[in-house]
Amino acid sequence: MKLTDFSTPLNELTAREAVLRLRGSKIREVANASLGRTDVLAFWFGEPDELTPEFIRRAGIASLEAGETFYTHNFGIAELRVALAAYVSNLHRPVASENIVVTSSGMSALMLATQALIGPGDRVVEVTPLWPNLVEIPKVLGARVECLPLDFSPQGWTLNFDRLIAALTPETRALYINSPNNPTGWTVTREVQVKILEHCRRLGIWIIADDAYDRMWFGEGAAAPSFLDIAEAGDRLVSTNTFSKSWLMTGWRIGWLVAPPALAIQIGKLVEYNTSCVPVFIQRAGLVAVQSGEKVISRTVERYRKARDFLVPQLNAIPGVQAATPPGAMYAFFRVEGMQDSLAFCKRLVVELNLGLAPGIAFGPEGEGFVRWCFASSEERLVEGVDRLRKAIIR
Repeated sequence: MKLTDFSTPLNELTAREAVLRLRGSKIREVANASLGRTDVLAFWFGEPDELTPEFIRRAGIASLEAGETFYTHNFGIAELRVALAAYVSNLHRPVASENIVVTSSGMSALMLATQALIGPGDRVVEVTPLWPNLVEIPKVLGARVECLPLDFSPQGWTLNFDRLIAALTPETRALYINSPNNPTGWTVTREVQVKILEHCRRLGIWIIADDAYDRMWFGEGAAAPSFLDIAEAGDRLVSTNTFSKSWLMTGWRIGWLVAPPALAIQIGKLVEYNTSCVPVFIQRAGLVAVQSGEKVISRTVERYRKARDFLVPQLNAIPGVQAATPPGAMYAFFRVEGMQDSLAFCKRLVVELNLGLAPGIAFGPEGEGFVRWCFASSEERLVEGVDRLRKAIIR
């Protein structure tokens, strides 16, 4: 059998064959169209136009100057695990440091959780459109991924709960759910969370919650509704998170996960064989962020709220564009009437108008016809971006 033979059943794939089947990032494909150029106004990646706050950067520098350049514990330094346990406990239900594993990014947390729980032929269900990495990660382990699409209207994205429950069969190993969602901003309600958790308990289905945007929430409360709020100690729940969004630390590559202690021990083994540990100086920066970064989060959420409330009406004012107001995250995911190839459309924006947006197809076939705009930006940049988009659509 050739390595490019895609007729092989998923549960018979070798690791190499599984990698060959992975889809490449179409967001990166669009960004690569701008290589060597400095004139592109970019909104394609999920990161802010601001630096990591100085007090966080200083903590990392101080650690380096103190000579903290050696290996550390697979699970993360004790101080950071204790601080993260307190942080999660204050937002949600009480957890202990034994529930915490520090990881080399939120992406790494998702991969580690998947490696610990998912094997060849396992069936997993994911709510989409969705950040492509989350859909592809289980496939690296040979899993079968079934996608359940959200429904779109100009009033917002909604989940068909009955369809989801029907998809969560006894043969399902895990449900992956990202809320607030990238790219749509959709956020699962507490009522629906309770019903999902009860159903997964009955059938023994794991819930892997990507909580990267839990603080990027424009509703009531300090964080979006989380399964951590309602789960019990014995529940099959893993919550993954990242320092990237809440504390403006995208380039630092540090995250964490919350898992039952017995599973956390197994994930600690996997850390050894993936990355060994997170560098100490990065963890020191993370520790300061957790301990002293609430003002950063409050300011960031308010800034993004203003950006969202400016951008969405501006998009809807363009003929043929439909954009729902997202309740969370940092993206406007809008439909462009008549557009059937979002990848080609976004490449044209780069070449002809120096505007960088992410194609909806990058988030699965459910995203075709849409475009994602990261609004973690100043109003001045948003104004200029809207003007360029308007020129592309109104010809």
